[in-house]
Amino acid sequence: MSNLDQRPAPTPCGAEPRTGPVHELLAGREVPLGESTVVRRLLPSLGRRMVGAWVFVDHYGPDDIADEPGMQVPPHPHIGLQTVSWLHAGEVLHRDSLGSLQTVRPRELGLMTSGRAIAHSEESPSPHRNAPILHGAQLWVALPGEHRHTAPSFEHHTTLPVLRGGGGLSATVILGELDGAASPGTTFSPLVGADLTLAAGTDTALPLTEDFEYAVLSMSGAPEIDGVPLPPGSLFYLGEGRRHLPLRSDHDAAVMLLGGVPFEEEIVMWWNFIGRSAEDIVQARADWEEGSRFGEVKGYAGDRLSAPALPPVPLKPRGRTR
Repeated sequence: MSNLDQRPAPTPCGAEPRTGPVHELLAGREVPLGESTVVRRLLPSLGRRMVGAWVFVDHYGPDDIADEPGMQVPPHPHIGLQTVSWLHAGEVLHRDSLGSLQTVRPRELGLMTSGRAIAHSEESPSPHRNAPILHGAQLWVALPGEHRHTAPSFEHHTTLPVLRGGGGLSATVILGELDGAASPGTTFSPLVGADLTLAAGTDTALPLTEDFEYAVLSMSGAPEIDGVPLPPGSLFYLGEGRRHLPLRSDHDAAVMLLGGVPFEEEIVMWWNFIGRSAEDIVQARADWEEGSRFGEVKGYAGDRLSAPALPPVPLKPRGRTR
């Protein structure tokens, strides 16, 4: 997924000092993505920049794309991060400059590690009569400094561990670890991403890691998380210091649990790049515009994205303060 904003501002990442468990409900802002897709951008936001190493969260759908182009994101570059593609409905065709060509379907993990440099595109396969509803989330994970120049890669995992809890809870571990179950996806810092399905009548608690901070992305339904009702498409920040999370729903619902050890490094996040200095960003932009370093995405029927102009304000690394 690309940030298609042609005037992206530098994003100061990190957050305020640790405060223990909190309740912080964040509404997304609508952002157009391609020809016909509108996403709700939940991270980064004015109220919250990161959750562990999770630094970018888009929620989209459910949208009927039977007679629409659906998702059409032209080739674009990334450095210093991982992209996580997660679908509840529909299909997304991934292409990248490594030569990967993969259709990602519901409850399958599409995980791309950009490392030092990669380019990719994402699109709804055409025709999409067999998958007319598009609903999912696209997320980024910041790579820690020691791994940000790692070799780029793409992983596709169709089998992921599933935990069954009392009262109708089902938890698919997308990335990292949850309650002793580990995803096969590669990680570079302690974190978790899980898809939680709550059947009607669910009333239970999910074990958590006390050192992690957490947030819940509401995908569908109207669940209660720690006693707070969540509307679909919202992000509920929970802070840290929790050993369990109460979950309740009168009707079928689904949420994504995101968490990790608070990310303490200072970073610069601009457009589709995460670096450690303004020079990192300036060089990455120049390399993309000159056609070097990122390689070529072959097979996409359209032009690649051009990088937006750099902002007039200085790009400064920011991070969490204690």
